[in-house]
Amino acid sequence: MADGSGSPTQLRNTYERFQKVIPEDKILIVTLDRFADAARKAVPSLPKENLLLEPSARKTAPCMAYAAYTLLTRDPEAVIVATPWDLVIRDEELFAHTICEAFSYVEENDVLMTLGIVPKTPEVNFGYIQVREGRNAHMMAGPLKVKTFTEKPSAELAEVFVRTGEFFWNSGIFIWKAATICAEMERYLPQVADLFRGWKEHIGEPAWLEKAYAECPKVSLDYGVMEHTERAWLYPARFGWADIDRL
Repeated sequence: MADGSGSPTQLRNTYERFQKVIPEDKILIVTLDRFADAARKAVPSLPKENLLLEPSARKTAPCMAYAAYTLLTRDPEAVIVATPWDLVIRDEELFAHTICEAFSYVEENDVLMTLGIVPKTPEVNFGYIQVREGRNAHMMAGPLKVKTFTEKPSAELAEVFVRTGEFFWNSGIFIWKAATICAEMERYLPQVADLFRGWKEHIGEPAWLEKAYAECPKVSLDYGVMEHTERAWLYPARFGWADIDRL
């Protein structure tokens, strides 16, 4: 998911990172139409059909609807790893291992998985995810059931979050079946999903997309789906991670 606000180098780095775990012909970039040329220059090997162009910026939920419905036309069993373009990842071998482990779980289970970063400090500029496994969940391995989401807590609250071991930083990286996320958007975000009716016949048509996006609200996946669904799970991640906008 590339909003076009950053450098082509960062987009290229993210693309190359995922080449290590996903076949190149299965990687899609979703960006705004006005950034199409920049995306093609950053990743010239990207297949033309794998560059999805949004008519306007509507945050991550419409972006995911566009990508997920597109993938369903290609493979009804598709599993999606969704990531922002602008993350800094350290220890890419551990990153690849974590992605593959979480991916394998999602292949067998209809869950909405997010990678949760084990926090090292009480940062106030990150979102936090609490899991149901209770204190010292930081020490656990494998999928954990999500309990709550909190966006940018106070310094005092962040201290408590980190101390309990129940909370993880929200990485912004999601893994789910295309069919599962579409079903949950249809349930919790009908104001977005309803605009994509007819996707089987029209998903790639510019005029149809233009109309859908013109009426689409600006809403994030976290707010619109993850904070409401009963399918939210978290996979603990211990690789180095940072949001480039917050470095």
